[in-house]
Amino acid sequence: MPDEIRTLRPAETAPTRPSPRGTVPEAPGTRRAVWTLRLVAVGIVLAALNLRPAITSLGPLLEEARVGLHMSGTAAGLLTSVPALCFAVLGIAAPRLSRRFGPAAVVCAGMAAVAAGLVARSLAGGEAGFLAASALALMGIAVSNVLMPVIVKRYFPDRVGSMTGLYSMALALGTSAAAAATVPMTSALGGGWRIGLAVWALPAALAVLPWLVLVLVRNRSATAGSGAAATEDAPAPRITRSPTAWALGGFFGLQATGAYITMGWMPQIFRDAGVPASTAGVLLAVTMAMGVPLAFVIPRVAGRLRHQGPIVVLLGLCGLAGYLGLLLAPAAGAWVWALLLGVSNCAFPLALTMIGMRSRTGAGVVRLSAFAQSAGYLISVPGPLLVGMLYQHSGGWTLPLSLMAALLVPQMAMGVLAGRDRTIEDERGMRD
Repeated sequence: MPDEIRTLRPAETAPTRPSPRGTVPEAPGTRRAVWTLRLVAVGIVLAALNLRPAITSLGPLLEEARVGLHMSGTAAGLLTSVPALCFAVLGIAAPRLSRRFGPAAVVCAGMAAVAAGLVARSLAGGEAGFLAASALALMGIAVSNVLMPVIVKRYFPDRVGSMTGLYSMALALGTSAAAAATVPMTSALGGGWRIGLAVWALPAALAVLPWLVLVLVRNRSATAGSGAAATEDAPAPRITRSPTAWALGGFFGLQATGAYITMGWMPQIFRDAGVPASTAGVLLAVTMAMGVPLAFVIPRVAGRLRHQGPIVVLLGLCGLAGYLGLLLAPAAGAWVWALLLGVSNCAFPLALTMIGMRSRTGAGVVRLSAFAQSAGYLISVPGPLLVGMLYQHSGGWTLPLSLMAALLVPQMAMGVLAGRDRTIEDERGMRD
């Protein structure tokens, strides 16, 4: 097992010895463990900040990009489906890449791919190049997406809820910042949509640094860390036999469908209702910003409940109210609908929390995270594309919004099933 994925616990390191003056200095192993944990925490936050700007920075400038690249509505719908497709395909490979190279190396490469893809996307001269560059950035996001819950579980096994909340809060902050700042930053820089998209490569490049340090430390010292968690040696369960895994995958997929439709199309919904482009971007930012406080609170509350179903239903009802508002009075109540959809989108940190709670072993969490996210993102692929097609052929938002509202019903049903107080190891199909 790569050394940098071992669970680091200062209490397991060499004992300290009193100094001649009566003080008790930290042992070298303890200092190394604490330093590594802090570096991992910084890396998690920086990586999380860069897991959505590649997507939400495009929404406010989608109209300009479509015109500049002569992109059809269907192609734009495909563009909003590319994230889910990349997450589904690369999510399957993430655990294997992690075992082969170590999660720090994979996340480091992922952040580098995000930075490179964002630069290449801003330079693309046509529709195909734009899609290919976007796919490169999204591939980097995909592997990091799957490995974040795994890294949290391994490095912080006793703080899964709080670290998941911190990671989710940073993700929401990066998401909302990109949505709100892209249009004003583009205007301030005096450029077109290409500059507005390229600027987000800078924080992605910054996110490479802590993971690069971890990789270099691992290569220089084979003793970084102090023993693996006992659960890592447990046999990996056959995840496809688990009803809870399937329910969690379905819940993850349906919430991802709503999230990517919102991120890709919500600014356009408001712009078509007569809202200025800059305000539409801010409204998307408000929706995403709701995840900053709630992404920290919801995992902590969910971790204290035996059944997470009530939270699932509450979030789903907020989404239904938001879509109904967009259908009936998109401009008049724009800020209210943005807030309600922001609450609804917090199903994402709830799903991440349930991934950590539905397995007792490290091996189970690895398999469950890869399965739920890969299957979930695969489920979500058709949604944004279908919305783009309905929008283009119907000429309005009645049919797309009706579809988005209807999908919340099975989302709530799957979430209630996934939120039951059980682990995948306890299910009959997993024991047979």
